Amino acid sequence: MSDAQPDHYLDLRGTPCPTNFIRCRLALEAMRPGQHFQVDLDRGEPEEMVIPGLTRDGHQVQVMDQASDWVRLLVVCGGA
Repeated sequence: MSDAQPDHYLDLRGTPCPTNFIRCRLALEAMRPGQHFQVDLDRGEPEEMVIPGLTRDGHQVQVMDQASDWVRLLVVCGGA
C-alpha cells in the first residue's frame, strides 16, 4: 500500500473533530474501491478519532509520515 500514489488529498490540519472525520468520509464516498486517499491530520483527538472510524467503515489506513504535531495517512477505499 505504501508505494501507491494518492488519487485524492486533503490537508485537515487545524480542522476540529468531528469535522475532519466527516470530510474524510465524504471524500471516500466519492471514490471507487481500491483508490488511494492521503490525508494530513493534527495529532491527538483527530488522529484518535479518524483512524479507528475509517477502519470501522471498512477502509485500510496506514500512517505514512508523522511529526510532533501532525500525521499523514494513506487510506485505501474499501467501498463502504
